[in-house]
Formats: sequence, structure tokens, C-alpha cells
Amino acid sequence: MNIEMNSLKKNRFKVLSAVLASAALFTGCNNADTGVQGTGAEIPKFNIAAKELPESEGLTFVQNLKVGWNLGNTLDATQKTSVDTASETSWGAPVTTVDMIKAVKNAGFNTLRLPVTWHNHIDKNNTISEDWLKRVKEVVDYGYKNGMYVILDIHHDTDLKYFYPTYEKLEQSKKFVTDIWTQLCEVFKDYDEHLIFECMNEPRLVGTNNEWWVDVNSGLAKEAIDCIMQTNQAFVDLVRASGGKNADRYLMVPSYCASPDFACCDLFSPPTDSANKVIVSAHSYDPYDFALSDNMNSSSFSESSGSVIEEKMSALYDKFVSKGIPVVIGEFGSRNKNENTEARVKHAAFYAANAKAYGIPCIWWDNSAFKGDGELFGILDRNEGTWLYPDIVLALMENY
Repeated sequence: MNIEMNSLKKNRFKVLSAVLASAALFTGCNNADTGVQGTGAEIPKFNIAAKELPESEGLTFVQNLKVGWNLGNTLDATQKTSVDTASETSWGAPVTTVDMIKAVKNAGFNTLRLPVTWHNHIDKNNTISEDWLKRVKEVVDYGYKNGMYVILDIHHDTDLKYFYPTYEKLEQSKKFVTDIWTQLCEVFKDYDEHLIFECMNEPRLVGTNNEWWVDVNSGLAKEAIDCIMQTNQAFVDLVRASGGKNADRYLMVPSYCASPDFACCDLFSPPTDSANKVIVSAHSYDPYDFALSDNMNSSSFSESSGSVIEEKMSALYDKFVSKGIPVVIGEFGSRNKNENTEARVKHAAFYAANAKAYGIPCIWWDNSAFKGDGELFGILDRNEGTWLYPDIVLALMENY
């Protein structure tokens, strides 16, 4: 996808570093900064020349997020249970504890992303269950009170009954999103900038042949992306008017299915914001065949196969970061394919190094899945509070 680059005067920029791209290896060991005990295997270290970043409060802010961790397949479970809070474990993850989140922070992860599904915890008026709100707040506090940045979102609520990016469903969609955020804004209005609101997760045409890809030249894409942008704007306007510290809280918004491709296409633009504190949200499991597909034969990683990572980062940088608009990659990772740990470690190192070079924080998708033939992105044993793939953690921390 071609993106027109604007020439920017050099005096608008600050140079973070000017090192030549190179790769070296060090022996994995106990890292003094993280306390994570490596296996002793060699872990790649990539030093990639940093891009110039314009002077921007938003860009300065997101640099503090660094590398993050998703509490996946937990509060985002979609089952309707007789006891609201029981849904937390319905996808196989254990109950979240404060010690679990401390283990995440102690490993060096600076940001906790909390995917939360709401439609199975509301009544006909979109009023959220008191017990569910209380539990979500409790888990937010596990990270927030431990000095982490916490990202709270609307997750798995893309459905014809709730949010759906068509003109037919637009008013219903905006109402659902603003109804949920109205309640969350009240609960969290006194929380400082360590709490970030993310409008919604991967909005898309669920159940259609275009769910994960639409032709940007089609009327379908124009309608879907326009609906998403209108909902993003309604979200920003609602939060800003809700009082307390929401007036200048950082807010994250996606394009179609949170893909960098659709964020960087000409159809998408971020919402206007009186506080100028909007972050573009993107998800990037690249290279797809290695990182996300169920092709078990594609289990190796090389820098050449990872060129798509650089391409996606470069596109996000050109359209947003180079103009002072912050970007966060809210989900990334690589699935376990027959214990291809060495390849996953190299991928994590290369990904983190590129993200840092382009000024884009990235957040690992951990769905607490370790066995079977599904999407095995788990790296933390949440029951024991130990890292089953410590070299992946070290690779992330040493390269970002």
C-alpha cells in the first residue's frame, strides 16, 4: 500500500539514536532488570537504527508503555453464565490474581491490556451488571496500583445485536458503544493517565466473506470504515464530556479489524479530539504464515521472512508517527508450532527491536493456551506465576 510521505523539517525532530542495523547474540541468563531466568539458549539482540520522532506529547507518552502483555481469553470470554463473574474462567484460564499481575510487571512488562466482553453482562438497556463492573475494576486495579499502564477495551462485542459497521446498524452501534463507555467513564473518572480507554477491538463485518479483508476501493470498505470512524468520534466526544480526568485521558481507536493496512489506507483518519490525545490502535501478527496461521510447516523465522514486520511498522510510521500521532500495536505474538521456541524467540526479538526503532509500543497476546492444535500464544503459567517461555520474555525485554 503506497502512502504519500510528507517532507518534514529537520528541526521538528529529535533523534533517539543513530546506530547501524546489526545483530548480535548473547547467552540467555537471569536478567537483573526482569528477574526472569532464561534457559541458557542464545537470544538474538538486534540494534536497529531508530527513526526520527517529531516533538509530540503523545509520542513521548506512549514511549512509557514499552512492551505490554494481554490478559487474553479471560475477561473477554463470551459465555453467559448464571454467576456473572464465572465467565472469567470459562475459556480455561484461571481466576486472575494480584500476584499474577505482579509476575507480569516484575518480568518487565510495563503495560497490561485488559480485553473485556460486555454484551453477556448487560440487560436490555445496556446496563452492565454491578458484579461484573466490580470485578473488572478489581483487575484494572491489579495493574494500575502496581504502577502499570492499563488499557481497557470493548472486546468480542462486534455482532449484529451490538456493534456492526454498516449504515443500517450505525445508530444502534454508536448507542451500544457509548452506553458501555458512559458507565465506564463514571467508574474510572478519577484514574490518571495510567488508564487508557480503547474504543473497541477489531471492528469488522463478522460472519461475512469480507470479515478480515475488504477491497479498499469497494463501497463495502468505504461504508464499514466510515461507520468505524463515526463510532470512534462518538466515543471520543462521549469520554471528553464525561468529567473528571476523562477530559484529557489518552484514548485508543482502531480502523477496520485493527489492521495496519486499513489504518494506513486513505479511507481512515483518527477522530478529532480537543485534548489531542488519540492513539491509533493496530494489531499485527506478522509474518502471518509463521505467526498466526495453522500451517504447522511454517514454523521457522528469518529476518528476510520478517521484512513484512518492517513494512507494516514503516507504513504506520509514515502516516501517523512521523506526524506526531502515536500508535500502539495492541496485539502481536507467534503461536507455538511443535515447540519451535528458537524461532519464536528470534521473531520476538526482531519484532520488538523494530517496534522500538519506529517508536511503537507493542503488547504480546497471551491467551493462556499451551496444549492442543489451536492458537497457542500462552507464555505465562498463570497458576504458578512462572514463565514457560522465559527466553521469549528476555528477547522482548532486551530488544525494546
